[in-house]
Amino acid sequence: MRFLPLALLSAALSTAACSKPYIPNTDVEDTTQNRDVILFCEKYRHALEDKNVSELLKLMSPGYFEDGGNTKNEDDADFDKIREFLTGDFLRTGGIRYEIRYRRVTFTQTKHVYVDYTYAAAWKLPGVKQDEWHHRVADNRLDLIPQGDTYRIVAGM
Repeated sequence: MRFLPLALLSAALSTAACSKPYIPNTDVEDTTQNRDVILFCEKYRHALEDKNVSELLKLMSPGYFEDGGNTKNEDDADFDKIREFLTGDFLRTGGIRYEIRYRRVTFTQTKHVYVDYTYAAAWKLPGVKQDEWHHRVADNRLDLIPQGDTYRIVAGM
């Protein structure tokens, strides 16, 4: 019985020695490549919160396209449609808060980088009598492609 605490401590230390380090506050392994991706995504997150349209447009690929996850064409969005939204309705939004918990970064053979994350968003829209707060928590995926020493978003905004 005296050896049980020692055995538990030994097991815990051996498990910790085999575990991978993660980027703080994420579920993503701490590698140079993953850190670069997360730093890029944080630029995106901050640009959303700051309503920095010019920065958001710089982070997007001119080939941006997303099909809305279905076969309906009316909800498809390309670079021009996102730019139209960002320079219109998006600017009426106030008090944006966008928190991200990064879950996984996947580098593909086709040179795409998928960033899976959970977000908690809160934003204020003009209402009839007063501004109204809206909230959403959901999972999302950014699809990135490398461009020089950075990335561009090709889908998922």
